Amino acid sequence: MKNRIFTTFTTIEDKNIAYHVTDDFTSVDKAREQLAMKYNYDRTKLKYMEQIHSNIVQIVTAQTNLYKCDGLVTNLPNTPLLVMVADCIPILFYDEKKQVIGVAHAGRNGTYLDIVSNVCKIMIGDFNCEAGNIQVILGPSIQKCCYEVSQELANIARVNFGEDVVSERFIDLQMINKKQLLKNGLKEKNITISNICTKCSNENYFSYRKDPKCGRFGGVIMLNSQE
Repeated sequence: MKNRIFTTFTTIEDKNIAYHVTDDFTSVDKAREQLAMKYNYDRTKLKYMEQIHSNIVQIVTAQTNLYKCDGLVTNLPNTPLLVMVADCIPILFYDEKKQVIGVAHAGRNGTYLDIVSNVCKIMIGDFNCEAGNIQVILGPSIQKCCYEVSQELANIARVNFGEDVVSERFIDLQMINKKQLLKNGLKEKNITISNICTKCSNENYFSYRKDPKCGRFGGVIMLNSQE
């Protein structure tokens, strides 16, 4: 029997997978088609978002493909969920016991608005997940070494999330999200955080801070049907 939960983070080698950063929709279609072939899923079932830097989370149905939000949750099998980023944090959620999965787009706005709590609340409240069973992966993203913001935004983080998430004008978005996840009852051992900085690591990921005209890579999660 195959693993029920499939997760991956795409790279620059997988090309740009976001329509909203290019006029060449054909190239995005091709990149998404090749990605589906690479990981053996049905591209027509892919669920993705018109990401708006919010804390809005939607429950996925079979009838809708595009959602105007920044988080998705579902228990539908063979239905891949996609979050697209280029410095923001792509976050994947899953509960193997209840067979529920989710994604979140956590940039600064989504992080400050506590989007991860809204994903957790839907998983727990609508799908009967237990907080202690929810596992979370924070993928490659801009890290505290490179995420410099205005003094005003740094002060907001310091006041709302603690002195330990700010160093001068550099913010640790990963730590803020981890604190928020723990606040919802998740276990620290179930939270995995990539240490790859999309801006300075020279790893194979798009970075908006390095190139504002760059494409987007993605985090993909899917619940495989039982075989």
